[in-house]
Amino acid sequence: MTTGLASFSSMLNFGRKCVAAPVSAVRLMSVAAQPRESSTPKAKTGILMLNMGGPQTTDQVHDYLLRIMTDRDMIQLPVQSQLGPWIAKRRTPEVQKKYNEIGGGSPILKWTNIQGELMCKQLDTVSPETAPHKHYVGFRYVDPLVDDTLKQIEEDGIERTVIFSQYPQYSCATSGSSFNSIYDYYKNRKVPSNMKWSIIDRWALHPLLIKIVAERVKEQLVQFPSDVRKDVLILFSAHSLPLKAVNRGDAYPSEVGATVQLVMQELKHSNPYSLVWQSKVGPLPWLAPFTDDALKGYVKQGRKHFILVPIAFVNEHIETLHEMDIEYCHDLAKELRIETIRRAAAPNDHPIFIDALTDIVASHLKSNQPINPKFLTRCPHCVNARCGYSKSWFAELCKV
Repeated sequence: MTTGLASFSSMLNFGRKCVAAPVSAVRLMSVAAQPRESSTPKAKTGILMLNMGGPQTTDQVHDYLLRIMTDRDMIQLPVQSQLGPWIAKRRTPEVQKKYNEIGGGSPILKWTNIQGELMCKQLDTVSPETAPHKHYVGFRYVDPLVDDTLKQIEEDGIERTVIFSQYPQYSCATSGSSFNSIYDYYKNRKVPSNMKWSIIDRWALHPLLIKIVAERVKEQLVQFPSDVRKDVLILFSAHSLPLKAVNRGDAYPSEVGATVQLVMQELKHSNPYSLVWQSKVGPLPWLAPFTDDALKGYVKQGRKHFILVPIAFVNEHIETLHEMDIEYCHDLAKELRIETIRRAAAPNDHPIFIDALTDIVASHLKSNQPINPKFLTRCPHCVNARCGYSKSWFAELCKV
């Protein structure tokens, strides 16, 4: 349920009240939607990195919101074809203001390109039999859109495409929507006959994902005085989900919880912790406790020191840079008179995380399982016929 400006690392500095975690220095890279053309050999294996994306400029905000509000995999509204566009138009100025407050746009494309380039460079070494590798970015709601990226993959003559969800934990509203968009694209088109396909749909328990989240927490723990360090409460915050989706059987809450448990195991249960949820939209019941309400409750209990940890986001974007850093770490912390609150950085381009991405893909390429049986299993109370059609299509697409 998960952003490019070099100044992000120092954009928030509020003394003991709020300190945003540092973000790695920007490496040289293409700012285009896809990697630059070069004289290197033609790519053999394409890694399609799926995510929801984020507007790079405020001019893109309306169309971004419109695509979200009319996507029934993401959100279900009455008379959605009318209400969705109305909500998108109404919310555009407010969301544009938030993006302006974090530098004018989302750096998620920048981070995804950095991650993809570094991953493919390592893949060329560890998996020479499938090299050269090239990453592609396919966003659900903003350029580069999945449809355009699929066209590029075909034009490049890729022999094997790995569809790699950048959501470690699977949800029908996020990962599922992106996969369904691929099904929609090919529903009335011919699938390339000379291309092999496979899917990485979730990786919530990968040891190196666990390790990098734990390292990000440690980076912040050492900033606390030694006499209070063990009392710091770690709040793992993930994008919430409507209870309707949870009750339908969406795997997301349990997979997020599993990630949290392994991170705390990696940290040797050094601190108290809790899993909380953020980014609720609309009046319907959502998965709780919400991050802001949890902070209020813990302050009432006498807690004074906190670390917020983005547990379902692999790079910085609006939910970390605005919601966590500004709304929680600054505004709410000031209101609640929290003594110290810090925010762990997203994995971004940390070497451990790049190793994680590389290992996930390399292991997948060497396996004989092109598709996870769990991915092909619908939620027990799924009523979305399109979901069933999509999963059957992917089962056929990824046949060995």
